[in-house]
Amino acid sequence: MGKIICTGLGPGDPDLMSLRSYRAIQGAHHVAFFRKAGYKGQARTLVDGLLPEGVVEHAMEYPVTTEIHFSDPEYNRQLAAFYDRWADTLAEMARSQDVVVLCEGDPFFYGSFMHLYTRLQGRAEMEIIPGITGMTGCWTATGLPITWGDDVLTVAMATLPEDELAARAANTDALVVMKIGRNLPKLRRALETAGRLDDAWLVERGTMADQTVQKLTEITGKVPYFSIVILHGQGRRP
Repeated sequence: MGKIICTGLGPGDPDLMSLRSYRAIQGAHHVAFFRKAGYKGQARTLVDGLLPEGVVEHAMEYPVTTEIHFSDPEYNRQLAAFYDRWADTLAEMARSQDVVVLCEGDPFFYGSFMHLYTRLQGRAEMEIIPGITGMTGCWTATGLPITWGDDVLTVAMATLPEDELAARAANTDALVVMKIGRNLPKLRRALETAGRLDDAWLVERGTMADQTVQKLTEITGKVPYFSIVILHGQGRRP
């Protein structure tokens, strides 16, 4: 009887991967990872040079990413079928061998593996190895503490409606906004409405070799989907 081991790979810098995840990867005979069709995949890229010789790789390719809006029923139908299929595949593999599933950041923090985890309950033994989140790496890259004293930290997605983004920005001390990409103009307007645009930082590819850290007001072009906007708290301190 094998098990499914989901390894949190951390925010991007391989040196920020936990020793426990590293050991699981080094001992893997089968590794599975999510990716967009036609791409290598971020999780797979993070373990370049770390996989043991002879390991069997299983690329779990999303049927849809941004081609259909997530509010479209077809989006959910296709992704649900995708997760159902891969849950069946991994459960069958785990009947006789361990399978390591690679996940960026922390598997239980907006990770795709969560959708497999719920489907695999009672069907396979699972081990989840936590990882440093991408947002942790990004706010550290700004060189400023994210929270002080009693500050409240809010994590929001830039895919939210503009009025909700503005309300959340106005009613929190510290703010992390994820999934930027094409949502940047909407987010910029929301932060301006909340009176917090001048306080915002944007971090691209946090902790990686090509990391950039800029004030959001200085951004003029497009940004990657996996950029993160940071607003620091200014709370109680001695």
